[in-house]
Amino acid sequence: MKTVIIGSGMSGLTAGAYLARAGHSVTVFEQFPTPGGVTATISKDGFAWDIGPLIMEGFAPGDKARVILEELGVSDQVKVVHEDRELAMPEFTLRKPKEYEGPYWRRERLKKLFPAESNQLDIYYRFYDRMLALMALARQAETARGLAALWLKLRMLMSFQPVKGMVNWNGGQLMDHYFQSTVLKTVFLGIVADFVTAPSEFPALGVPAIHLETAFDKRIPTYPGTRSAQAAYCYILGGCQTLVDAVKGVILEKGGKVIVNTAIKKIVVENGRVKGVELADGRFEAADQVLASGGMSEVFFDLVGKENLPAELISQIESIRLMESVHMVQLGIDFDPTPYQPSALCYYYYTYDLELAVKRLRSGDYHEGKEGLLIYVPSLHSPSMAPSGHYAVTIYTVAPDTLAVGSWSSRREELSDKLVAVAERHIPGLRQHTKTRLILTPEDFRLRTHLKHHSFGGVPPVMGNKPPSHKTPIQGLWFVGAQSESGGGVVNVMTGAQKTARQILQGQ
Repeated sequence: MKTVIIGSGMSGLTAGAYLARAGHSVTVFEQFPTPGGVTATISKDGFAWDIGPLIMEGFAPGDKARVILEELGVSDQVKVVHEDRELAMPEFTLRKPKEYEGPYWRRERLKKLFPAESNQLDIYYRFYDRMLALMALARQAETARGLAALWLKLRMLMSFQPVKGMVNWNGGQLMDHYFQSTVLKTVFLGIVADFVTAPSEFPALGVPAIHLETAFDKRIPTYPGTRSAQAAYCYILGGCQTLVDAVKGVILEKGGKVIVNTAIKKIVVENGRVKGVELADGRFEAADQVLASGGMSEVFFDLVGKENLPAELISQIESIRLMESVHMVQLGIDFDPTPYQPSALCYYYYTYDLELAVKRLRSGDYHEGKEGLLIYVPSLHSPSMAPSGHYAVTIYTVAPDTLAVGSWSSRREELSDKLVAVAERHIPGLRQHTKTRLILTPEDFRLRTHLKHHSFGGVPPVMGNKPPSHKTPIQGLWFVGAQSESGGGVVNVMTGAQKTARQILQGQ
């Protein structure tokens, strides 16, 4: 079959690689000058930085992304290093001890910091363990068949009973149930701010999954494969471009094409079936099927047209909330930052009112880094990303797609200076020792992703916020990418693309 794919992010490339290996004629169109979307590596003056993905799960042996790379025959091209991250609050930093103290050392550290909540910490971690056991059973059930699948479902049902009453709770209710301290609540729930999701919107039973202890100490056993929910977190050596190039290479090797600098004007539909795409220059590219990634509004409303869509899909798309964007400043510095931040990655939180912080972001009120940021030093795990004796540094925070005051283009330098100044609270001398600088604002991301509203992670994991399914009501049209998955992320979009390709190949 002749397949056209719109967008060369990891969803489009992954789906294209599977279909090309199966003998389909695959053409990927990318409107930006380089492929990869936000899973790419950019460079300047001998330094290199990843645009978006930082430390990721799913790439350890037996995990979802690693299995995909193995199935595509390129696993050996994407090497990773197993690592962890730090978390810092104004009052303390949770940094792993030099000597391993077991999987619950953070719980014991928090007991010392919050002695009045010691018993509640024990109770919360029993809930955490129960949820991890449930997630592990669910992972095993994904591939089990027959009696084994039935037994796993029975075990899941039994394990679910003690937490059944929390199924309709949100993250804020869960934290209120276990803790009194707003600081302690933020330790476990602060990461939802990365999704620009308020605690009152996030599903309570998902909290353990976004705050696994293994993210903070790589020495905690993860049991590679599907028999454990204790995910291993990794960095891709040499930057995420190696992942993009490996999967793109499968398409090219099998005779497919990846064409850049080429935007799509229209997805052509006749009698409820896709016929191909019209390019921005007016040319028509016929196709038996089209896989579109990117924004749901841009794909369905702009390229397909509401006149070709059922009313319920239009209503669903119009009601979905999207994430906001990010502001990044990439630095190349000439001194070693590890005396100040020993790990490659640390999250810094400065606010405990996550509800207000999210509300302000959505209204265009940018915090300029004062409510939180992260600092990432990729050259610590991949020295090739900086010249000898130098370091690549990324300073990153969530930001409104559109500012309430001024514009990103007019305030680009001002707001970037302010973000670096906040980062200097933790790594002094960044500005003085900067050899090169590269800024990425929401406007830059809009250009790169071809979106009217840049939603960095796609559809946030807000309760009741369900994205469109991969298989659309239009025959031969499939929807993939960050806005087809709740929470986005590299592993999620690759897994979604894998499932979509399998559906196509099985004729579903």
